Amino acid sequence: MASTFTVETRSSHPAERLFDLSLSIDEHLGSMADSGEQAIGGVTTGTIAHGESVTWRARHFGIWFTMTSQITGHDRPRRFVDEQVAGPFRSFRHVHEYREVGRTTVMTDTITLASPVFGRPAEKLVLVPYLRRLIRQRNRHLLAVLDARR
Repeated sequence: MASTFTVETRSSHPAERLFDLSLSIDEHLGSMADSGEQAIGGVTTGTIAHGESVTWRARHFGIWFTMTSQITGHDRPRRFVDEQVAGPFRSFRHVHEYREVGRTTVMTDTITLASPVFGRPAEKLVLVPYLRRLIRQRNRHLLAVLDARR
């Protein structure tokens, strides 16, 4: 079994800008500074593209983890998908979607994951709340970067 959750973020910035910034390795690292996250393999700086991968190293729950993600879907500026190809989860898939509603862009992150241990209880009690917080933190960072560029 796997767990799925969604985080929706609204912004006044155009979908294209949010989409492009979301593919920035540098901004991802900026948003995850608290975990000491590093890009240690594959695309380690700049913008990642369809078919490319990045290997992340970060400390979560006091433990160092390494995870390689690949961009497996890309439809600018509407949607891209990154998926774990190696790492701590049994499976991990992150769908990033952007749609404009009037003058607002709705950025939707949908994550489907399967815990490597303890299954659904670990997902529900620990992983989903923790990852939801990280996604919100990342999105706040992206919006702050775009706000500063105005």
